[in-house]
Amino acid sequence: MKAKGEVDKLLKQAVDKGDVPGVVATATDRSGTTYEGGFGKRVLGQPADMTPDTVAWMASMTKAITGAAAMQQVERGKLDLDAPAKAVVPYLGEVGVLEGFGADGKPRTRKPKRDITLRHLLTHTAGFGYEIWNADIGKFQECMGVPGITGCENKALTTPLLFDPGERWDYGINIDWAGKMVEAASGQKLGQYMRDNVLGPLGMNDTGFFISASMRERLAKIHHRGPDDSLSPDMALEIPQQPEFEMGGGGLYGTAGDYLKFVRMMLNQGKSDGGDAVLKPATVAQMSSNAMGSTKVVLLKTAMPPLSNDAEFFPGMEKQWGLTFMINNTEAPTGRSAGSLAWAGLANTYYWIDQKKGVGGVYATQVLPFADVKSLPLFYDFESAVYGR
Repeated sequence: MKAKGEVDKLLKQAVDKGDVPGVVATATDRSGTTYEGGFGKRVLGQPADMTPDTVAWMASMTKAITGAAAMQQVERGKLDLDAPAKAVVPYLGEVGVLEGFGADGKPRTRKPKRDITLRHLLTHTAGFGYEIWNADIGKFQECMGVPGITGCENKALTTPLLFDPGERWDYGINIDWAGKMVEAASGQKLGQYMRDNVLGPLGMNDTGFFISASMRERLAKIHHRGPDDSLSPDMALEIPQQPEFEMGGGGLYGTAGDYLKFVRMMLNQGKSDGGDAVLKPATVAQMSSNAMGSTKVVLLKTAMPPLSNDAEFFPGMEKQWGLTFMINNTEAPTGRSAGSLAWAGLANTYYWIDQKKGVGGVYATQVLPFADVKSLPLFYDFESAVYGR
């Protein structure tokens, strides 16, 4: 790893240039944190500094934690990766495949060729999509009065499949349904289950669906990048604090340091910093391996430019999916080993887990659109610095 002063300088210069409003970056090896830094402001125009204990919307970084919860239920025999998911959540046996829209504008659907399984959900091969990257989902929502997912209303989960389960990869509301399966199998609300079985054992005390008073004092706000590259804070954008359902696909708030404990658990074969087993070593290995056959991850083409740019990590590199993680099949230019795990959150939060080299990191800004033109390259630069490049 480069010297702390060099990494500090990299991040501070980006803030000073106005590339990002504020940033927290952390790195770890198997034994503990190797870097931690925070620069800039939590909210542009306000005095609070972006410090390492700043709370951010982790968005889709929630998915891996929901995946860990689901795999605990697999370990305990309460869920099965390859059994029909409708046995646990009956609605998953009713959802149809969208075939198009009729002359009246109404959607036409058909019965899928096979049942959805938990494996399909955890690998994003069930057929579900997001309106951010699929215009047909947006059209369906509009004509059927279905709200967007971030409102956390149960009706938001009633969008159709875009293809038959298992036929390809498309990023969508799959992990929200996996969260519903955890609730059905455990008899607990997802947030409570996570606190008891994942967050609590890992010491992730600053992470949750509910923003506590202490967390709110340290909360960064999301900023929007305008066409002229300027950044402006959005004081209203927040995941509902009394939701109909707790969004396993993207509802968690937390600190980068907390998430780093989850990264370290995955580096340490399922053990917490205190040595407690959160997952079995065999489960960690299973989650960390390609779980979708020959299917490949593809570019996410934006259908809502204010929320996301076209998004793909390391274009041209073959990528697949484990049980809630993206896997790069060859070494990345940053130094990340082939077979490493990674993903991100909509407001430009990112993490990676390199089990071969025993390192990982978490990087958090609060900027939209996703795959931001300034924040994503800064993440790559930070990761490269962790590898001493």
